Amino acid sequence: MTTASFSVQSRYLACEGREIHFMDWVPAQPSGDVVVAWHGLARTGRDMDPLAAHLCAQGWRVICPDTIGRGLSQWSPQPEAEYCLDFYARLATSLVDQLGLTQFHWVGTSMGGAIGMVCAAGPLKGRIQRLVLNDIGPQLAEPAVQRIRSYAGNPAAFDTVGELERYFRTVYQPYGYLPDAQWCQLTESSLRRLPDGRVTPHYDPAMVMQFTHHPHDYDLWPVFDAIDMPVLCLRGADSDLLLADTAEAMRDRGPRALVVTIAGCGHAPALNVPDQLELVQRFLS
Repeated sequence: MTTASFSVQSRYLACEGREIHFMDWVPAQPSGDVVVAWHGLARTGRDMDPLAAHLCAQGWRVICPDTIGRGLSQWSPQPEAEYCLDFYARLATSLVDQLGLTQFHWVGTSMGGAIGMVCAAGPLKGRIQRLVLNDIGPQLAEPAVQRIRSYAGNPAAFDTVGELERYFRTVYQPYGYLPDAQWCQLTESSLRRLPDGRVTPHYDPAMVMQFTHHPHDYDLWPVFDAIDMPVLCLRGADSDLLLADTAEAMRDRGPRALVVTIAGCGHAPALNVPDQLELVQRFLS
């Protein structure tokens, strides 16, 4: 896709021996600023289209990967070992190394924010300049984790794309406002057909092994405390995953995050409306 101000390429790279897909948003007149925008647990990098288009139109290059086991990236042949934050961080490091990115910002929704925290405190420390955590913190509310596991580990399948879209509108209602065109795009960019012809979300159900084989993966207070860069935390006002007291503690520990509550949504804000887009842009700028 090409516009007057930017072009978008669908690309693949071998990272840690696995094929990783990403959308590469390249501005016509680059400012030199780069953002890695990483999606949530059962989603794909196409969720970041609105944010990427907004930033790219103003000169920012935006890299939107599909995590291994999601979207168009390879499914792991070793799910017990590779569906975890440590391996995701290794994939991210390989990706930015191959792209020659020495300094950049990171915007992560849910799991994508957790990967960002691990990278910012570890392998990409000093290279990530600013970190945006979209409805994710160093401690998760267990009932919300169980809710997400209940649908992510057993993805529904439907006869028609329309039925799948109605399902997405239900389970992702906490995202807040999406116009009809964005619900359609969300559905079309994150589905696959099963051998029997039905459609289902485009991810490997085995990715929920993260919660059984790496049960402490999201206990990230030590990681958060080791981060030494500006951090913006967006919390959906009705979020059941990032509780208000956890977000409040993030103001006082480690990088002392700037916490902003986003009205009208839960887990997680879709980063698709002007107020949210401008908030992220101002912070990164």
